[in-house]
Amino acid sequence: MSPFVRKVLTASGATAVQIADKTGGKYRIVEHLGSAHTPEDLAALVEAGKAKLRDPGQATLDFDTADKPRVASAVVKSSRSGLLIDTIRTVYERLGFDIIDDEAFFQLVAARLVEPTSKSDSVRVLDELGVDVVHRNTFLNSLVRAKDRDYRAQIAEKCFAHSVATTGISLLLYDVTTLYFEAEKEDALRQVGYSKERRVDPQIVVGLLVDRTGFPLEIGCFEGAKAETHTIIPVIKAFQDRHGVTDMVVGADAGMLSAKNLKELDDAGLRFIVGSRQTKAPHDLATHFRWNGEYTDDGQIIDTITPKGVKRLDPERVKKRREPVWSAEEHPDAWRVVWQYRRKRAMRDEQTLNLQRNRALAIIDGDKPAKKARFVKVTDEEKAFDEKAYERAMKLTGFKGYVTNIPVGTMPAAEVIGSYHDLWQVEQSFRMSKTDLRARPIFHRKRDAIEAHLTVVFTALAVSRFMQAATGASLKKIITSLRPLREFTGRVGGQDITFTPEVPRAVENMLQALEKS
Repeated sequence: MSPFVRKVLTASGATAVQIADKTGGKYRIVEHLGSAHTPEDLAALVEAGKAKLRDPGQATLDFDTADKPRVASAVVKSSRSGLLIDTIRTVYERLGFDIIDDEAFFQLVAARLVEPTSKSDSVRVLDELGVDVVHRNTFLNSLVRAKDRDYRAQIAEKCFAHSVATTGISLLLYDVTTLYFEAEKEDALRQVGYSKERRVDPQIVVGLLVDRTGFPLEIGCFEGAKAETHTIIPVIKAFQDRHGVTDMVVGADAGMLSAKNLKELDDAGLRFIVGSRQTKAPHDLATHFRWNGEYTDDGQIIDTITPKGVKRLDPERVKKRREPVWSAEEHPDAWRVVWQYRRKRAMRDEQTLNLQRNRALAIIDGDKPAKKARFVKVTDEEKAFDEKAYERAMKLTGFKGYVTNIPVGTMPAAEVIGSYHDLWQVEQSFRMSKTDLRARPIFHRKRDAIEAHLTVVFTALAVSRFMQAATGASLKKIITSLRPLREFTGRVGGQDITFTPEVPRAVENMLQALEKS
């Protein structure tokens, strides 16, 4: 039977693509082309196999002699996704990560980028790519070395140097996420807590500090039950201690808004921009509402002050139409707060409030099971709709606040808002770590191993953010474009010859962009 392209489902869920033939009812693998994990991968590998079958020169080469034609067999000895692995290694070295003289660590990072899986299964991934894979035990030993030799500190130093040389660290962004474990029992680190994925498994809380482009600078690991507000200061201080940085702005969402956090950031000489809670708007905007009623222009910005703690601001201030201009000296009990009204945001807020209103009414009417819900007021075991709370919430739709300790002379209100909106970069980095890099679930048990795993993920995130920034393409697009382009080494007439793949124009442009970056 003539050779044909064969697709086989593997134990990992991938589809292996092979050139095979069938003799005497048995399949014989002529060549393994690779494993596909997406429809794009599969189509590319199948087409590569068909092309090899259509081109007889890939199987045999003819050599004419003076006497008579002689046919020499061409045997494929190996194949390799050279462009992909070499590209990852080049970026890894360009970032200076090769300061860590540990090939096993590099291979773990490369496997995490190409096909995130367990440490054991990384051997398969790398073998399919044509890498000279280290032993599985060497991977495990590398995780021990990562902790003992503090690989994370060395990687963080290089990340810092890259950010300073490119984007700069004038604005840093912070956020947290949770990573769960396939485990039944809790321990000192892996604990059940508030899960962003609404799971009840033991988890850890991970804090990530990035620059304004989303390039990672520091990562922290905390107990699963630890409150988000208690994570930002340790990560910021670790970053400061590591690099001796004092002059920077830290951006974080409203989840980090606590009087203690803001005071500690201010005491450390750091400037911050933190999202405010909408419930603070009536008091902060009392002057605006007094003189303008409920009308606000679309895009209008109100630069005013907000109390640092529970102490209220002077109620007499509303008698002056002009909002106070914040300074640390004149307002020791207040922070600067910038509020902006957007009609588009108001429409979204109103839709959300109406959904909450309908839910509350359904609970009051008994159409939905009784549970805690907004706008449900309980008095003497009687449920009623809280009309006043609903009206107050509707009045505030469209407003978003930003608390800061940066004077208006240093940063105008519009720039405060723009800087805060860069927070989507850290959110994107977390999405990448959970999807493209699959930081979770985690199968390690001991804290040292978990920390080492996060160091691998942190390093892979830095490599991927570099590649994405240079090419403008997603990590998935980069991997699926380069992975099928394999180089083949074969023996023809007693000589080893390597055949390089034909590189499509789009991939050439991608590689050129990486070279120029």
